Amino acid sequence: MQAQKQYLSQKTDIEPQIDGLLNDQAWEKAQWINEFTQRSPYEGNSPSQKTIFKILYDDDFIYVGIRAFDDEPQKIERQLSRRDNLQGDYAGITFDSYNDKRTGFQFRISAVGVKADAVISNDGSNTDRNWDPIWYGKTNIDDKGWTAEMKIPLTQLRFSNEEEQTWGVQLTRHIYRLEEEIQWQLIPKEATGWVSEFGQLKGIKNIEPKKEASLTPYAVSSLDQFQKEPDNPFKDKGYKLKLNGGVNGKFGITNNLTLDMAINPDFGQVEADPSQVNLTAYETFYSEKRPFFIEGSNIMNFRLMPMGNFMTDNLFYSRRIGGRPHYSPDLADNEYSESPQNTSILGALKLTGKTKDGWSVGILESVTQKEFATIDNGTEGRLENIEPLTNYFLSRVERDFNEGNTMLGGMFTATNRKIDATQLEYLHTGAYTGGLNFKHFWQDKKYVFEARSTYSHIVGSEEAITQTQESSTHYFQRPDANHLHLDSTRNSLTGYGTSMMFAKMGKGNIKYAFFLNMKSPELNMNDMGYQREADHISELFWIQYRILEPIAMFRSFYFNVNQWEIHDFNGTRLTTGGNYGVGMQLKNYWYINFGTSFNLEHLSKTALFGGPYLKLPHNINNWVSISSDNRKKFRISFGGSSNSVGSEKTDYYNTWMNLRYKPHEMIDLSLNPSISFNNNNLQYVSQESFNSEHVYIMGHLDQTTLRMSFRANISLTPNLSIQYWGQPFISAGKYEEFKRITDPRANKYSDRFHAFSNNEINYNSNNEAYAIDHNADGTVDYNVDKPDFNIMDFISNLVIRWEYTPGSTVYLVWTQNRSGNDGKGTFKFNDNTSDLFNISPYNVFLIKATYRFSLN
Repeated sequence: MQAQKQYLSQKTDIEPQIDGLLNDQAWEKAQWINEFTQRSPYEGNSPSQKTIFKILYDDDFIYVGIRAFDDEPQKIERQLSRRDNLQGDYAGITFDSYNDKRTGFQFRISAVGVKADAVISNDGSNTDRNWDPIWYGKTNIDDKGWTAEMKIPLTQLRFSNEEEQTWGVQLTRHIYRLEEEIQWQLIPKEATGWVSEFGQLKGIKNIEPKKEASLTPYAVSSLDQFQKEPDNPFKDKGYKLKLNGGVNGKFGITNNLTLDMAINPDFGQVEADPSQVNLTAYETFYSEKRPFFIEGSNIMNFRLMPMGNFMTDNLFYSRRIGGRPHYSPDLADNEYSESPQNTSILGALKLTGKTKDGWSVGILESVTQKEFATIDNGTEGRLENIEPLTNYFLSRVERDFNEGNTMLGGMFTATNRKIDATQLEYLHTGAYTGGLNFKHFWQDKKYVFEARSTYSHIVGSEEAITQTQESSTHYFQRPDANHLHLDSTRNSLTGYGTSMMFAKMGKGNIKYAFFLNMKSPELNMNDMGYQREADHISELFWIQYRILEPIAMFRSFYFNVNQWEIHDFNGTRLTTGGNYGVGMQLKNYWYINFGTSFNLEHLSKTALFGGPYLKLPHNINNWVSISSDNRKKFRISFGGSSNSVGSEKTDYYNTWMNLRYKPHEMIDLSLNPSISFNNNNLQYVSQESFNSEHVYIMGHLDQTTLRMSFRANISLTPNLSIQYWGQPFISAGKYEEFKRITDPRANKYSDRFHAFSNNEINYNSNNEAYAIDHNADGTVDYNVDKPDFNIMDFISNLVIRWEYTPGSTVYLVWTQNRSGNDGKGTFKFNDNTSDLFNISPYNVFLIKATYRFSLN
């Protein structure tokens, strides 16, 4: 292990001018340090270019000066971009001002002056790049290379009130054209930790902890423009004007704890969610994009599976707050309605931070408004409640012990709804979840053991609890679920979950991990969290071999193998599968990744949407991706996947491409087309009733999906940018060869269903439904609506962002949405594209301005 380096900072009575030149008298007091080491590609080698730095401080600021020498300054990569999206050459510093060996405050700047910052937690496991502190930085390029000057207010850091400070510190530099990373304190690639490996910053004396205090009010004016509908009182003018305003605040409660508050927050400048077609029983998961909920979210995260992306289950899913209203009103003939797209957040408070004693704290309190739909038939109107007044509360604590090698924590969430409308009684009046977590490292963090437990308790009307039991998360009504009981008289539901992991994560070329996960049938986290399914017991084993240093034709290389098995609480085996994956970067800087995964014949709980388990054939999925040298102005990535199933007429193919071009240092263009073909011989259509029995209707689905996103980023200066994102989306699905399930677990595939003959099914174009004679007696027994679809969307955002002074911003935004579904079911590119752009657009034009008032 490399010896820990130390840097002795000096106090200055003269504040240096932040111009990137490093020629102020103040810098003469500090000593240049040049002891950098290459980490990548060749760990431990001397850097190809020399780097030196100085650190000063006074009562209010930390000053950092960096001289990045370059013997070919004309090759310094100068790429403008938005904040937190560094491209080209850059350098930076990270402070562990808590000196807890787990938390870092990172400040980076590119050779052309673009800033990036982040909070690093859990010793490098989590990085929050949405933290936007107020700090100052300038750069300059000359014949020796380039220089950077930083001025960081102490209000943006968290530290103790000791007379003499000892902080962790790390300085890094990235040389773009060589893909070379150099560090002052070398952190080996095989190291498990990050912040715990930092060097030390000493010499800072007699500074007082600072408490940040600022208010940032905003005002927004918007114009909605859409097609006129003379008979619709809400769209008869073809436009709507709206004015709105609110305020955000940030206050240091103590030096270690920060309170963020928002009154009537606005997220009009946030990019829209991409279009999707979801034919599964599960809820679509969308990533969070709203700054208030992203910043500081690491401490509020509590995933049931501690590592990897094997499951998305989490006690906190921030998209629940301010989401779409739950209820859609039924309309009579000639009635029209207008409903808010999202529930209004009246106010939100967030307290986050970490104490000197090692306590990490996160508290969130938010209230969303009672929402109404306005319904009007042109002569009279009425209001109908579509969302109750709701309170969301979260608290999270975690304590570090044993120099950060042991952690113990817990989390609690509460969702309370004030339901005073009959149509909303299907919602839970209260939902409460909690969790405990324990984590321990040993042998210099070579090995780790982690355990987590969760519980949930929901309360509500008999209707609400019955709907929960029947939801896709639980499916208590399944006729073959002997260990489950649907009780329509219950007013509450309580469940639990647990997971354990043992892993070797560092030191050497081999890493491995073993996971156990359990979710009881009653566990439900979906009021404030996200959970796809319950009644689940799984184990997973993962092992990786990696080459950390360039060898032969590779700059890097890894090989993964996974194995998994899933059971329900009745002991029924649902799935057994595994995969392998290979990834490499070649000496020419190209990347190649490929792999194969498989599942043996398995049982699906959701294929029949509440029906019994359906036995599905084995499947094999192959995937590959290839990416060119990402240092070049023109870059290309492409790949695809294929999923073949051990049955007739079922397969899936997908191919995609990413084209990226930087014609100028200010311009970044990308085009991402993809197309997929989905053929499913057992796609769920509907559930019918015949002689008091449930009948599950399936069909052969032939689906083609095309999406093509285009993105243009134009960075005029580090603080002024123009961003455009647009995505046309077309998905067409046609159903044929209808059938009903007869014996869902039959050993022979063809015995699991009965395919309707021409005498048993007939399409009626007048009502667009299939008439089915179930028992072939010449009488129609039930009708099934035609399920074919042609979903067409075009979503685009144009955002001009100007940070005219640190922390204060003006946004000019244009959003357009075209959406339609004609139900043809056939994919014809020319016709579908023409239909898409013939849809009348819904445009939103808005201007938003914020101004930050410092109260310090």
